[in-house]
Amino acid sequence: MRKLFLAAVAGIMGGVLISTQLAGPLIAQEADRNRSVYEQLDLFGDVFERIRGQYVTEVDTGDLIRAAINGMLSSLDPHSSFLAPDDFEDLRVQTRGAFGGLGIEISQQDGFVRVIAPIDDTPAYHAGVQAGDLITHVDGESLLGLTLPEAVDLMRGPVGSEIIITVVREGVNEPFDLSIIRDTIRIQAVRTRIEGDIVVLRLTTFNEQTYPNLVSGLEEAIEDMGGLDNLRGVVVDLRNNPGGLLNQAIRVSDAFLDQGEIVSTRGRGDEQGERYNATPGDLIEGRPLVVLINGGSASASEIVAGAWQDHRRAVVVGTRSFGKGSVQSLIPLRGDGAMRLTTSLYYTPSGRSIQALGVSPDIMVVQPPREESAADDEGTARPPRSEASLRGALGAETISDEERRMMEEEERAAQDVARLRREDYQLAYALDILRGLSTLNGR
Repeated sequence: MRKLFLAAVAGIMGGVLISTQLAGPLIAQEADRNRSVYEQLDLFGDVFERIRGQYVTEVDTGDLIRAAINGMLSSLDPHSSFLAPDDFEDLRVQTRGAFGGLGIEISQQDGFVRVIAPIDDTPAYHAGVQAGDLITHVDGESLLGLTLPEAVDLMRGPVGSEIIITVVREGVNEPFDLSIIRDTIRIQAVRTRIEGDIVVLRLTTFNEQTYPNLVSGLEEAIEDMGGLDNLRGVVVDLRNNPGGLLNQAIRVSDAFLDQGEIVSTRGRGDEQGERYNATPGDLIEGRPLVVLINGGSASASEIVAGAWQDHRRAVVVGTRSFGKGSVQSLIPLRGDGAMRLTTSLYYTPSGRSIQALGVSPDIMVVQPPREESAADDEGTARPPRSEASLRGALGAETISDEERRMMEEEERAAQDVARLRREDYQLAYALDILRGLSTLNGR
């Protein structure tokens, strides 16, 4: 018994010794890390005090602290930033759909401001700002070296005032200036139009109005068409949509899905991941769906396009999207400000990361530059040659009134398609694809 007791004690002591040997280096490493952090914070405090006491002019300590916080966040990625109280309030107003400014969604690239997309029917849009433009100067002042909030501050000003931005654009040899008149931006989240028996839903942003506007616009259009049975399909236009609220992207995706995952987010740890799934109910009961995207489609737009593409619910047409697949959390701070911090990444239902890759279209269609010509004038266009135009051709006396009416309707539809192809080649292409899908499905 004594031998057994001694053996047990020896085993316990050995286990304690092994645990101590394993834990010792880990505790020492953690202590070294903490000591390094405290040393760096001491260094920060030393620099702060020297600036405050010895800089050539007196400085505002609050400005110094804000600059330090901005420096920390901007060193992480282009979308993490500090929001002063005014900026935080502006952001909250934007998600409600009305705010003052130029009407562009921007990020930072190589020290300059990059345009993700101009917002439809805003001063920037009408001035000719395009997705992918780099803004290098504002009213002659360089943006190089400024943080994104500082650049935004330079663009702000009274409604009705003029701002001159200098733009570098791919394919244009020299930088050029654009004059923009600041205005109050009121975003119409969804615009609805009917093209024959197809509904086109143009989504300009994802704010609190997006899903309700989509549902009401679609319902009104279907009612105008005489009911769901007369609907051939829907085109959802997400071109130059810079994104917005995640919950709105999920609801829009769910509107045309019956089941399955919509999007997942993955953070630093497993506990930070989220999965969002569709609920039963498709607003158009399985009718064909085509989605338009381009390089200005970002964030929430990419979630929607990626979800429908992975579920084979829609054909994605256009060009590769922007590739913003990161999630920013708004964290309120003391003093009514906030921190926008990247906390996770988006993944489509198949597990694809959107970040830096974007969504690749199923059918690549590049929007050609619009060319104005006299040939576009329907009044001067030569009538098309046909059998009926030939001299001495046999008449069509045997055609019934109903057949003649159908022929005239088809001709008008063809003329509408030709007009639309001149105005918006990508949209016309999407409509053609949807008509083809509808024919295959027997609708």
